[in-house]
Amino acid sequence: MQKLPQKIRKRDNSVAVFEPVKINQAVYKAALSTICNDKKASRIAETTTLGVLEKVAQQSRRKIPTIENIQDIVEETLLQAGFPSIAKSYILYRKERQDIRHAKTLIGVKDDLKLPINSLLVLQKRYLLKDDNKNIIETPRELFQRVARAVSQAELNFTSEGGRQTAEETFYEMMSGLAFIPNSPTLMNAGTAIGQLSACFVLPVEDSLESIFETVKHTALIHRTGGGTGFDFSRIRPRGELVSTTKGKASGPVSFMSIFNQTTDVIIQGGRRRGANMGIMRCDHPDIFEFVEAKLKDGAFANFNLSVAVTDKFITAVKQNRTFDLINPITDTKVRPIKAKALFDLIAFTAWRTGDPGLIFLDAINRHNPTPQIGKIEATNPCSEVLLLPYESCNLGSINLATMVRGRSVDWKKLQRAVELGIRFLDDVIEVNKYPLPQIKAITFANRKIGLGVMGFADLLIKLGIAYTDAKAEALARKLMKFIRAHSLKASQMLAEKRGVFPNIVNSLFFKKNISIRNATVNAIAPTGTISIIAGCSSGIEPLFSLSHVRTVMGGTKLIETNPLFEEVLQQKGFYSRELISHIRKTGTIQTITTIPAVLKKLFAVSFDVTPHQHLRIQAAFQKYTDNSVSKTINLPHDATVEDVRSIYLMAHALKCKGITIYRYGSKTDQVLAFDTDAEEDTNIPGISAPEDGCFSGKCLV
Repeated sequence: MQKLPQKIRKRDNSVAVFEPVKINQAVYKAALSTICNDKKASRIAETTTLGVLEKVAQQSRRKIPTIENIQDIVEETLLQAGFPSIAKSYILYRKERQDIRHAKTLIGVKDDLKLPINSLLVLQKRYLLKDDNKNIIETPRELFQRVARAVSQAELNFTSEGGRQTAEETFYEMMSGLAFIPNSPTLMNAGTAIGQLSACFVLPVEDSLESIFETVKHTALIHRTGGGTGFDFSRIRPRGELVSTTKGKASGPVSFMSIFNQTTDVIIQGGRRRGANMGIMRCDHPDIFEFVEAKLKDGAFANFNLSVAVTDKFITAVKQNRTFDLINPITDTKVRPIKAKALFDLIAFTAWRTGDPGLIFLDAINRHNPTPQIGKIEATNPCSEVLLLPYESCNLGSINLATMVRGRSVDWKKLQRAVELGIRFLDDVIEVNKYPLPQIKAITFANRKIGLGVMGFADLLIKLGIAYTDAKAEALARKLMKFIRAHSLKASQMLAEKRGVFPNIVNSLFFKKNISIRNATVNAIAPTGTISIIAGCSSGIEPLFSLSHVRTVMGGTKLIETNPLFEEVLQQKGFYSRELISHIRKTGTIQTITTIPAVLKKLFAVSFDVTPHQHLRIQAAFQKYTDNSVSKTINLPHDATVEDVRSIYLMAHALKCKGITIYRYGSKTDQVLAFDTDAEEDTNIPGISAPEDGCFSGKCLV
């Protein structure tokens, strides 16, 4: 064979190293998808690659070959070798890649990290910096470099291992490698004039116009920087109560909630997204019935998730069918008794009807409050995974578990390193953050709460050959989070040795245990709606949303997206066909397809294939070793009953979860996951429509 070229000319006219292994890989994939025989596909790939390289060597003696030249030679070689069906598959593959490149061109992002199309779409819309004319002025690589550079500045405040430069390089590597992604405000604002990097805030709402409207103002300041806010409206006097200063009647907390909702509606966070809120009311507030029914009117309080803060006392009264007293928050006196079951049934009905309210379990939360002497926790962030005192903020980041696999096992050493770096990164964020209010900065520095979580759990299970619905999945969830929790605490303790403990530690549970630690909390499981798309993995600890769906990108280009792990297994097992994928796209699931074996149906169960009890067991497994909370949606089919919701809420309390959210398919008119069961079996006809933020239920707003 003549000498092979050392370089290849890419489509953008740049020159790269010529890698023959890529030819082998492309032919192997085309062959496998056609003949569904791994060994035979490998042999065909090897012989075809040798033939291609001989022709490339002959034709490239005086010039650098282009990618298109080589792909033409591959097609020609396959046809000459008597593999027309494989050549057709390869041609279709080229066409798909061409469509993706075209879509990327429409998006207008230089893909310098070779990310999936949906990753680029999300980055283009929300994260990459733009000039005054809204033109994109950075690439994905430059985004991660900007974030790493800005956050690593915190290392200058301490005697840092390896120094700031080493921290910057390490932070960049774990983000660009998609092993760890911080929360959205950090990606958006690090290294910019805004500089606000936290996702989660809780603001107090006291019973006075001055307090309420001051909080409205503070909400606006937070939302314009990309943060989400949570409120407990339980301190506001009930509707009809006497207002002593004016001798009029109070309008009640729900009326004031509408002001917060409207404020959020007119503020676009950092020019990129609308804000999100969590509204909470205690189960014993006299206006609790009005609060529970607040979202029954279609479109009401669209910028709020709602949760009822329930106590153990209330749950016991429900189970025993006893009465429960409503309490005036101003006078702390009993207003009237109600049947606890009547209120609980109303909560279950409205959740069944609209998806709201969820529940937060106040006593469970405060039993684990790390700083009880500073105050009781009464509210959460918008997705309820972070439990905060008034004015506290918290920054989040998630480890991509899909990247923590070696062969068919968890790479525990790599995971440990990711945890250590994630804790260090999030602690650094506290240092460099630009806080929207002095009160927020003060208590954030006093408690230094952070929330390191995970995403890609469903992908991890598939790579390990474990079904989401299997008891092994629940056991692995506990083992994973116990490991992450232990090494998170250890990493925070190591930081405390070098940087000092959080100032409020003397008022904490750690002080009683004689533990020196840097952060009052270290873990939280967030929904990861958009950052999981950037990372190319399943969101949070949820099952897969669907196995195949259609995403429409800018310019109207429709892209069929099939879960790559599913596609790979289908090809290896000999079940792959384009007709099958088109059929699956109708509902996103394979449970009714008789030609697919039961073992694959079990491994690739999607969200609506998982029973509520199985959903809950996974949530409880992660919650056991999470000091904040776990954001997870219990997805229910359309024919689920109110009694199903009631049972789930009681089960969540029994399993010691700190909160619970359900979503029944079809309960929102504007839901982003919709099945097109009438779609023709043609790859040009849409089936499931995929959202850009990855949140199919419409609940994960940040």
